[in-house]
Amino acid sequence: MNRRKGLFLVITGAAFWGLGGTVAKKLFQQYQIDVDWLVTFRLLIAGFLLLTVQFFGKDRSQILAVWKTRRTAIQLIIFGLLGMLAVQYTYMASIEHGNAAVATLLQYLAPVMIIVYLLFRKQTVLTPRDLLTVALALIGCFYLLTNGSISQFYVPKLAIFWGVLSGIAVAFYTLYAVPLLKQYDSLVIVGWAMIIGGFALSFIHPPWQMDFSSLPLEAYVYLAFIIIFGTMIAFWFYIESLQSLAPKESSLLGSIEPLAAVLTTVFWLKEPFGLFQWVGTACIIGMILLLAMNTQGETQRDGSHASEA
Repeated sequence: MNRRKGLFLVITGAAFWGLGGTVAKKLFQQYQIDVDWLVTFRLLIAGFLLLTVQFFGKDRSQILAVWKTRRTAIQLIIFGLLGMLAVQYTYMASIEHGNAAVATLLQYLAPVMIIVYLLFRKQTVLTPRDLLTVALALIGCFYLLTNGSISQFYVPKLAIFWGVLSGIAVAFYTLYAVPLLKQYDSLVIVGWAMIIGGFALSFIHPPWQMDFSSLPLEAYVYLAFIIIFGTMIAFWFYIESLQSLAPKESSLLGSIEPLAAVLTTVFWLKEPFGLFQWVGTACIIGMILLLAMNTQGETQRDGSHASEA
C-alpha cells in the first residue's frame, strides 16, 4: 500500500512539475515575466502555503522544532540553497533560454548522476543495465541538443548549461533530503526549504518589484497554477514519495514529467521540435523507464546507501 502511494505521489508530482515548466515558458514569452522574480515569488508563496497546511493539519510543533538542533538547522539551510533554490532557478533559467521540453529532459540526467555518485562512493556496482542507461542518456542528449547536426547546437548553449546544472541540482536534492525526512514531515522540510531559497533570491530580485496592474486575468491564472500545482504540490509529492520509495526510484519513476513537458511544449506552445529531437526524447524516456524497472529490493538497497551518504 505504501509503495502504491509512493508511485502515485511521484508520478502526480512529476506531471505537475512538467506542466508547470510549460506554463512558466508561456509567462516568459507572452508577458515578459522575469525569471528571477518568478522563482522568488513562487518559492515564498508556495513555502508559506505548505507550512500553513502543516500548522492546521499535522504536528505544528515540527515547524519550529526543526530549527532547535544546530545540525538539522544547517542541513535545512544547505538543502534550501543548494537543493530547492538550485533546482528551481536552474530549471527556470533553462526554460527561459530554451524551452520546457529540453529543460526537463536535461534535468532527467539526474538518475545517471546518482548512479555515478554511488559508483564513486563504492556503494553500488556497475551493471549491464547501468551501461545501457548511460548510453541511452548520452545518445538522447546528443540528438536532443543537436537535432542530428554535429556542426551546431540546435538548442541555445545557455539552455544547455542551465539544464545540465539542473540535473546536478536534482541529484543533490534527491539524495540530501533522505536524512531530513527521517526526522520531520515532508511539509516542514519542503516548506522551509522554499522559504529559505525564496528569501535568499529576494536580495537579487525583491518579489514586490513587479507591476501586477499590467497583467491580465489569464496571467494570474497561470501564476496560480505554477505556485500551487507546479511548485507546492509537485515538490511536496516528490519529497513525500521518498518515504516509501528509494531515492533513485523516485528520481526515475517521474518519467511522466519529460513526457508532459514535451507534449505541452509542442502541442500547446507550438514550439518546433525536430525528428531527431523526438528520437533523443525517446532515448531519454527509455532510459528512465529502464531504470525504473529495477526490482524493489535493488531500489531499497540504493535507498539505504543514499541515506548513508
